[in-house]
Amino acid sequence: MTQPPSTSAPPHIDPERLTREMNWNLLRTFVVLAESGSITEAAERLRLKQPTVSVALKKLEDQLGQRLIDRSPGRFTLTEAGALLYREAVNINGSILRLATLMRTVTPEISGHVRIAVASHVLCPLFDAVIGDFYADHPKASLAIDVITSGDAISAVAAKRVSFALALVREQDPNLRYIPVYRETFALFCGPRHPLFGRRDLTLDDLKGHAAVVFDNDRLQDALQDVTLLRARAALASQVTGVSENLEEVRRMIMAGLGIGPLPKHVVARDLRDELLWQVPPFEDLPEVDVYLVWHPETIRNRAEDRLLTDLIARLESTPLSDRVYA
Repeated sequence: MTQPPSTSAPPHIDPERLTREMNWNLLRTFVVLAESGSITEAAERLRLKQPTVSVALKKLEDQLGQRLIDRSPGRFTLTEAGALLYREAVNINGSILRLATLMRTVTPEISGHVRIAVASHVLCPLFDAVIGDFYADHPKASLAIDVITSGDAISAVAAKRVSFALALVREQDPNLRYIPVYRETFALFCGPRHPLFGRRDLTLDDLKGHAAVVFDNDRLQDALQDVTLLRARAALASQVTGVSENLEEVRRMIMAGLGIGPLPKHVVARDLRDELLWQVPPFEDLPEVDVYLVWHPETIRNRAEDRLLTDLIARLESTPLSDRVYA
């Protein structure tokens, strides 16, 4: 029978003893348990037998003197202590993973693999120049760019799974560091199949009631809240005919005629010249959105990662933001 959680004060834990005796494999098992939601699923992911996973959890709970998971009938949830341990264990696991990368790249020359996370369609000549200069100086280094949502990119930085990220930011985490990379201006556009395409006499009134194509994070409480207000100014219909996290897919749906939607003006400048898109009102007081460089100061980086991040920060600090505003 499952015992109710104790209401007594948790026992004193000797930090030195915990440091000596803590088995990092127990923490890794706990992270998988917390993310799985059941002993069975965790055992499958770890390729272990269920009793082995249960014993590992019990050993960790005994070592910490705290119940970590509420496994009462019909429940499998982290306790307050378990939630706290999960946050710390994710950081520890990320540091250990990156420590292995660091050790592999201790060579006279700067080499190693750099993994960064980038929000959909980051278009910034300064960033491209830094990457090009870095590879020219360090041809033995390699680079991987994961294109994911801004939220996922920042989560990857917080968990120390990537070197750094370029992303939109809603709220700044005090544990991370931020520098604006560039500022982009959003406007509304339609495609060649849309009835408003090619019209030069449009006013805001002409947009009323037309269907909308939106970004998945185009909400008042999210990073694109000013873009949400732009759509409200245009009085577009509440009907959303297309939605995506990816800028390229939002652009595709607008071009296909699904509706009117927001895009950064500098990203679609060529599409405008080629008459694949048409800008519609409003034309003044358009929302400006900052794309940030985000990194974790406590992430263990190999020499290549450290140099690329240092080079990028130095270039940003030496280039006025006014030179990085794309209207």
